[in-house]
Amino acid sequence: MARYFTDEHEWIDVDGDTATAGITDYAQGQLGDIVFVELPGIGSTLKRGDDAAVVESVKAASDVYAPIDGQVAEVNAALEDDPSLVNTSPEGEGWFFKLTIADASQLDGLMDEAGYKSFVDGL
Repeated sequence: MARYFTDEHEWIDVDGDTATAGITDYAQGQLGDIVFVELPGIGSTLKRGDDAAVVESVKAASDVYAPIDGQVAEVNAALEDDPSLVNTSPEGEGWFFKLTIADASQLDGLMDEAGYKSFVDGL
């Protein structure tokens, strides 16, 4: 499974034609304690850069953007009951949604783990 990152601090894991998306550990650290997550509707079509979800923390509300084009195939319903999963496991159990990939060539515009680490180190 390949993992990619955006400069808006989203990550996606690609497995075949499905991509699982969430926010990075860096992003959740900047937000603080997550108190609410609004997820996209299953079946929604997202374009890269679209607002896909909303995260609210004790500090602020923040949009989560679609890293690539695709259709929402699944959402992480566990976040409705326990939004703190985004804090405790942002790049694991705290995932937001799964997309059926519409254009795999868009992955070429994303960063790999080393590129993302370098990007964050420069902030």
